Amino acid sequence: MTSQFSFALHATDGAARTGEIATPRGTIRTPVFMPVGTAGTVKGLYPEQVRAAGADIILGNTYHLMLRPGAERVAALGGLHDLARWPHPILTDSGGFQVMSLAALRKLDKDGVTFKSHIDGSTHRLTPERSVEIQLLLDSDIIMQFDECIRLPAEEREIERAMELSLAWAERSKTAFGVHPGRALFGIVQGGTVPALRRRSAEALAALDLKGYALGGLAVGEPQADMLAAIEATEPFLPRQKPRYLMGVGTPDDILESIRRGIDMFDCVMPTRAGRHGTAYTRFGKMNLKNARFADDRRPLDETAACPATRDYARAYLHHLVKSGEMLGDMLLTWNNVAYYCDLVAGARAAIREGRYADYVAGVKEGWARGAD
Repeated sequence: MTSQFSFALHATDGAARTGEIATPRGTIRTPVFMPVGTAGTVKGLYPEQVRAAGADIILGNTYHLMLRPGAERVAALGGLHDLARWPHPILTDSGGFQVMSLAALRKLDKDGVTFKSHIDGSTHRLTPERSVEIQLLLDSDIIMQFDECIRLPAEEREIERAMELSLAWAERSKTAFGVHPGRALFGIVQGGTVPALRRRSAEALAALDLKGYALGGLAVGEPQADMLAAIEATEPFLPRQKPRYLMGVGTPDDILESIRRGIDMFDCVMPTRAGRHGTAYTRFGKMNLKNARFADDRRPLDETAACPATRDYARAYLHHLVKSGEMLGDMLLTWNNVAYYCDLVAGARAAIREGRYADYVAGVKEGWARGAD
């Protein structure tokens, strides 16, 4: 087990890459999907199920954890890994996206953001320094800089203002982070869908020599084509030997197309949220288990899958659970979805190593188009 944080690039296929991130708490195989554990739990699943589904790392949320149970309390209880019974790597986002989403409940200035809790209306302050401090108290392995994420579409001058502020906050985040060899601070490239701004942001962050780089401010209302164009405009200016993380993305198709363009890391609430709303992601495409056509279907979601939720439960039973509002339905569909996302990136890793990524993507999409019947 290493005591350092490092990234090794093992193979490429076009712009697609596969490698490994080494951390003291374990290896992260890339491309990787990180299930979202907003409040210290991947909703509906035991930690052992998340691990068995193929997850090398999960994500926790600074904003939610600072409000409940509190960063200092988590630290006093032994850190998030011990508290959540997840001894493997954890990435925490900075809280910037959630704070910016509060709109009328926040006030932004050049030093940080003052906001009111959505839970009880109490007033809080987040700065780059406090965001990093919270993440260190949580004992995160990968810490994100504090940034300003704005929704798209937006005026170019507003996108530029937020990008420049995020760059200033990146420098402050780096100073606050200090030296932690076993952990990593990632910068966040902003700039909306304006290629020149994305380049300026990426080049300035690269000059800070951080351990990894994220693309933020995407999947916030823009079409997929604009998101992919922003990746293409940014990728040439990201250090080749550092991991690249596309924040908050996305659908299986978004992930496959982003891997094709050189992205290594992903997170999204979609598989867990969809599971709680009756939707299963499968190699046959999406299935809405609320649909009456599944009421008498004795087949499992996919008899070839390794995940028990996918392989062992009849679609008719899942339909019944969803229609009845039984929590087991949410749990089983979430388990299926997390396993599917992890399988999707595992397949991508193998295909990149073997130089057949384009064929892999074509085959996956053919399966979606063909459907289950």
